[in-house]
Amino acid sequence: MPLVLVGTPIGNLGDLSPRAVEALRGADVICCEDTRRTGRLLQLAGIARRDGVPLVRVDDHTEAGRIGEVLERLRRGDAVVVVTDAGMPGIADPGERLVKAAAAEGFAVEVVPGPSAAVAALVLSGLPTGRFVFEGFLPRRGSGRGERLAELATERRTVVLYESPHRLARTLADLAEAFGGSRRVAVARELTKLHEEVRRSTLAEAAEWAAATEPPGECVVVVEGAPAPAGPTAADVEGAVVAALAEGMSTKAAATSVAAALGVPRREAYDVALRLGRAAGGS
Repeated sequence: MPLVLVGTPIGNLGDLSPRAVEALRGADVICCEDTRRTGRLLQLAGIARRDGVPLVRVDDHTEAGRIGEVLERLRRGDAVVVVTDAGMPGIADPGERLVKAAAAEGFAVEVVPGPSAAVAALVLSGLPTGRFVFEGFLPRRGSGRGERLAELATERRTVVLYESPHRLARTLADLAEAFGGSRRVAVARELTKLHEEVRRSTLAEAAEWAAATEPPGECVVVVEGAPAPAGPTAADVEGAVVAALAEGMSTKAAATSVAAALGVPRREAYDVALRLGRAAGGS
């Protein structure tokens, strides 16, 4: 039997798919973050557990220690289902290590796709969705946090982050400082729930809002990617060509050198070198 990852609702129970219900009903064991929360999900969804089907706690603290037990159950042919409290296992939640171990042992791994807060917030943000990077939770403190923010400040893809309500204000303030307050951002909370909200603004405005209130519910922060770096100006190209010619380079060699150094088309650099060479010859 395969190891089966099952996506669960991030808020609205109606998002539990028929395939997810079928997988949970047929499980011999269900690995979950919180046995009480998963038990309530099963009850509310009308999923009857067969006699003796256990709910096994597999969270950030216990996942590594459960690998041996899960592998043994797979060897016995048990149907092992993995869920988290909400969303897809392995995405900022336990599951990654179980998948790695099962795959290494040659067991099949299947997925029953389901809701993802990161993707839901991304498509609601109004920001570019063609290329994005998911960063999960930022380091809470220390040099690691500053280094990560510095790396992301120049990231040109849309950035998706998770954050808890009581740390949201600080994170938005840090993002505004590192990225610049004018960068666009969308803060999504309570996704798929009754009080779902998406606030779209600049980072400076979002930081000011969050400092004045602590919104309830886990938040997803979607930040506009960095603008493309400005290319060299015509004056930059001309200056570099002048310097290359002054070193005694030929027109062709100067154009090749400047094009490689500045990342401009060789033809552009050659035209400048040719023009300057002619001007110098005519003076």
